[in-house]
Amino acid sequence: MTRHDARISEVPSTYRLRLPGPTEVPERVRQAIARPVVNHRGPEFRAELARAEELLQPILGTANRILFFACSGTGMMEAALANIVSPGAALLVVAHGQFGERFAAIGRSLPAKVDVLEVPWGEAVDPAVIEARLRETEYRAVVLIHNESSTGVVSDLVAIGAVLRDHPALLVVDSVSGLGGVEMRQDEWGVDIVVSASQKALMCPPGLGLASVSAKAWRVINRDDRVGSFYWDFRRALAAAEKAETAFTAPVGLVGGLCEALAMIHEEGLPNVLERHRRLAAALRAGGTALGFGVFGSAPLLSSTVVVFTLPARSDGTQIDGGQIVRDLYDRHRTVIAGARNRLSGRVIRIGTMGAFGQGTILTDLAQLEGSLIRLGCPVTPGAGLLAANAALATGC
Repeated sequence: MTRHDARISEVPSTYRLRLPGPTEVPERVRQAIARPVVNHRGPEFRAELARAEELLQPILGTANRILFFACSGTGMMEAALANIVSPGAALLVVAHGQFGERFAAIGRSLPAKVDVLEVPWGEAVDPAVIEARLRETEYRAVVLIHNESSTGVVSDLVAIGAVLRDHPALLVVDSVSGLGGVEMRQDEWGVDIVVSASQKALMCPPGLGLASVSAKAWRVINRDDRVGSFYWDFRRALAAAEKAETAFTAPVGLVGGLCEALAMIHEEGLPNVLERHRRLAAALRAGGTALGFGVFGSAPLLSSTVVVFTLPARSDGTQIDGGQIVRDLYDRHRTVIAGARNRLSGRVIRIGTMGAFGQGTILTDLAQLEGSLIRLGCPVTPGAGLLAANAALATGC
């Protein structure tokens, strides 16, 4: 047996994937992915792709065609900008976390002028500031993250969309960690391009990206002055979508899995899915606070798909490091949560509250966090986290 084979055999049945993406894939979805691979230009796959589009549209809140790509969420971020940028065009990128900074870096890699609206991490994006910047500079687009999984903050797309609705600038939004767990009403809110990916609240493995594009954005995309792209070309993708195909080879199994995951969302009912995410994330925050964690940030709109905690101190007053909790939970329980690999490194832990999870998932998280804090020497009232979470659940948070 090779070293790699040995590693695969070591993954125990107790392994718990509690990251803010990728997330645990339900058995129904895994079985769908495991079905025989079909011709990516054949009638079986065309029917499945059309079904995926039909089931995604109400989750996105749009009547737009959905464009599919074999890629990660970052690929879709690049695609969104590559299709609208022309040499010298200006982008206003809102950076209120790690992925806003990534959007800015992608913009700089293109022949565009990138202005960054820096927002302190954990604080809300102020639509009035965006409006003021639009009066000062002619921007091709305002670019931002819907659900910033590095901080647990949600952008107010209702208010920001209202600012852009009658303005020539486009509103380009990454909802990779939001879609399916945080409400999205693209058409109603005036969002011009939404990009997302399969591996978070959509309950699939990584590898499938998607985009929904407004009529306003298509008018820019169809202009001759844009930089353009070959693989990421939305015009080529739309032409393929009109035939219920993808422009290039699709991850056939992932599309089948996505159809199953979307069917699960619609069986539960989208309003119920969104409320479950909100309620359980709030319960986890309540339980974590009772254990001595702090909730990161001061923004009024907190994520339903990721909970970000600041760390308590030990009994002797010394501060623990987030990485210590991440390692302890993995070593003790094979539970995988996230720290931070950015300016918040060591200062926070992040736990995914997205996809196929329920009340028992959250209570297990809190029981394991309590044990970890005790082992790390933090003062904890035994059972306080579970008590607080159950109280929050009983009252509907």
